[in-house]
Amino acid sequence: MKIDILTLFPDFFLSPLNSSILKRAQDNNSVIFNLINIRDFAEDKHKKADDRPFGGGCGMVMKPEPIFKAVESIDKNQDTKIIMLCPTGKKYDQQKAMDLSNDDHLIFICGHYEGIDERVRKHLITEEISIGDYILTGGEIATLTVIDSIVRLIPNVLGNENSAIQDSFSDGLLDCPHYTRPEIFRDMSVPEILLSGNHAKIDEWRLKEKLRLTLTRRPDLLQNIQLDKKTLKYLNQIKKEISSNLI
Repeated sequence: MKIDILTLFPDFFLSPLNSSILKRAQDNNSVIFNLINIRDFAEDKHKKADDRPFGGGCGMVMKPEPIFKAVESIDKNQDTKIIMLCPTGKKYDQQKAMDLSNDDHLIFICGHYEGIDERVRKHLITEEISIGDYILTGGEIATLTVIDSIVRLIPNVLGNENSAIQDSFSDGLLDCPHYTRPEIFRDMSVPEILLSGNHAKIDEWRLKEKLRLTLTRRPDLLQNIQLDKKTLKYLNQIKKEISSNLI
């Protein structure tokens, strides 16, 4: 996969892209990152990439010319997605991350200041994404979030492929609790079932805990997934347990 990142602040990405999973993805040639400074495509000698908004108002707006030129400088194909992180975008989720992880070429445009000239959104962008209903300093932070969630799903990037499969949201549910050594820490013990060696029972415990957490923390997620008979049976048992504890 190739990922081009258009930004006014390329230095923002240097450390994250060269750390942890994102570095591993580059080292094993699973992904190529290309940082593009939008200012390099500005037309005036001062490399100005923003200007005052027409109609007045506070803040500055990113100019369209440098962004169009930057995108046009990139080798693309008909399947290349040009993505902008913005409040008007569709809410991002794990399913979208999975979909994007199957693409060969993604271009991210990072907004800043009051935003980007609307002509960029209307005539250049192919997808708009929002990571939540809150404001960040710029699109760089949101873009990095999306990139990380995509790259870790690419085959051979994670040390253990099952890690991505078992993550929260991968099956529509929150993940189960995890424990490691020591077995007892300050009188707090690991659940005995995890020490039993009975993998069938451990899998059952993990599924029930995923259901319990999802039901109590994010019940909205249960409205969007289809549960098989066994899982639905567990869910109903958990609901009864919770109801009885409230009595």
